[in-house]
Amino acid sequence: MSGPRVLVVEHEDGTGPARVGERLTARGLRLALCRPWAGDALPAALDAFDGLLVLGGSMGPHDEDRAPWLPAVGGLLRQAVARDLPTLGICLGMELLTVACGGTVGRSARPEVGLCDLTALPHASRDELFAPLANGDTPLCAVQWHWEESSVLPEGAVPLLTSERCAHQAYRIGTAVWGVQFHPEVLAGDIATWGTDDDGPLRSLGVDPPSVVARVAREEERLRALWGSFAERWGGIVAARGSAPARR
Repeated sequence: MSGPRVLVVEHEDGTGPARVGERLTARGLRLALCRPWAGDALPAALDAFDGLLVLGGSMGPHDEDRAPWLPAVGGLLRQAVARDLPTLGICLGMELLTVACGGTVGRSARPEVGLCDLTALPHASRDELFAPLANGDTPLCAVQWHWEESSVLPEGAVPLLTSERCAHQAYRIGTAVWGVQFHPEVLAGDIATWGTDDDGPLRSLGVDPPSVVARVAREEERLRALWGSFAERWGGIVAARGSAPARR
């Protein structure tokens, strides 16, 4: 098969690439899904890939006792930064990128769960991936589900989005490595089971899980449009820059 090849790192069951994966596949990209939580071995290098997508999970970036593969993912993220390989880190993926590149991730004083508004920062209007969102007329919102956040960005990182509760919602390193704290890949059906095994942490925030899902469901049309086009743009960047010498 031909077509750009993207390594996708999934950290636990139920947190796959979802809508982002669907858009990338429809664009002709080939997704190599690696599930270290299920025993898959992470590649040692990114030579065979044109892009890297690191997904979210309920663990934090320092929870190596729970997820012993996290340091290896950090190593892959550092490789991606060194090569300026098109990369997208989502939620935990962004937190791992932050830590891997010398920034700081800590417990959020005001965790975000559910649909939240986003605000574009000045650099976003000139960013290859975010400019259409920053310069558009549609208010930005996305699904959030995090108790930790990047408090100090890596040196040289360019902040792109913020929110009321979380200063760093998106940033870029180099020209093609992005991290986002929110979840562009999910809709109501994807989050319906998140936290249902033990909703104590959600209840402690004053969050009613069914209400969160219902609100996301009401905004699905807008979410599909915003983040579907975002995923396609990222896929276009991967395709345009693709140069993996050992595609399989």
